[in-house]
Amino acid sequence: MKFILTTSQGIEDIAKKEVETLIKKIGLRGKAEERPFGVEGRIIAEIEKSYYLDEKGKKREFEIASFLNENSRVLHRVILQISSTKLSRLEKEKVLKEIYDFVLSSPVEKYVKISESFAVRSFRKGEHEFTSVDIAKTVGSAIYDKLSQFGMPKVNLDHPSVIFRAEVIDDVFFLGIDTTGDSSLHKRSWRVYDHPAHLKASIANAMIELAELDGGSVLDPMCGSGTILIELALRDYKGRIIGIEKYKKHLKGARMNALAAGVLDRIEFIHGDATKLSQYLESVDFAISNLPYGLKIGRKSAIPELYMKFFSELSKVLEKRGVFLTTEKRAIENALEENGFKVIHHRLIGHGGLMVHCYVIE
Repeated sequence: MKFILTTSQGIEDIAKKEVETLIKKIGLRGKAEERPFGVEGRIIAEIEKSYYLDEKGKKREFEIASFLNENSRVLHRVILQISSTKLSRLEKEKVLKEIYDFVLSSPVEKYVKISESFAVRSFRKGEHEFTSVDIAKTVGSAIYDKLSQFGMPKVNLDHPSVIFRAEVIDDVFFLGIDTTGDSSLHKRSWRVYDHPAHLKASIANAMIELAELDGGSVLDPMCGSGTILIELALRDYKGRIIGIEKYKKHLKGARMNALAAGVLDRIEFIHGDATKLSQYLESVDFAISNLPYGLKIGRKSAIPELYMKFFSELSKVLEKRGVFLTTEKRAIENALEENGFKVIHHRLIGHGGLMVHCYVIE
């Protein structure tokens, strides 16, 4: 079975590793490939089918898609792949005709019963003369025409039994069955308080992986609505988990989120200023944070001073490693160098329509 797995751009390697670990844990054979056709934010996983006997002794197929949806921390969607191809770089009508013909020749009838309703959800990224609506209409027409050979197809755009996912990313076309549904996996059910610039849970987990935690204490010095701390606690992390937040409104929201996630008793929340860290903590092993930056802080001119003061304080308490996210490359690198930190890893991650810098420091 082949799956198209989606995640944030820049953390494909972490998603690949997670999927391979999950598959191995349940004794299945499989392999994953990052960036198929060079497409960022996508992984192709090929996993063997597996079966088990239910309580009545009947042979059942193990639902790999459900397993990944329920257990992944960094994926956004689990799509059962039907087919994929590279498109010709032609004008609008010819490309749409090419997509129509390709879908018509794909075995879509294997994935939906004639008694089931279907809908198409589309996604487009890149420079094209057509829209995502054009893609949905074209793919929907092809599927309808193909299924019409076997009976009367049922279309239900609001509550379909089967969701076909059609993606055009630059010159690559993916077609599959979206097993995740209309809500991406990164949208956690525990988020009852929505910070205006909250971090995607998938990226929070990628940062946790990059920190290579060993059971020591973990601090988010500017914790906002608590995403990193909550995701860490949900992993049943045994070390001390601490969050500091300057604004009472966000701190209250973080507590609400932690309560909704069932981990409030695992996190120590402190109302305080990250530029005065040493007033609250003598030492901490790890620090992980989505730092305030241009769009988040309001006054971009205040960032260099904020970062300099913060990393000066962090240098007094950090024992091992830190992982930080920001768009402000010059400001953070100046502050790190000035305060004696070494960058051991750097990457760009797609978040909120921006490519943000992720630094791992010691």
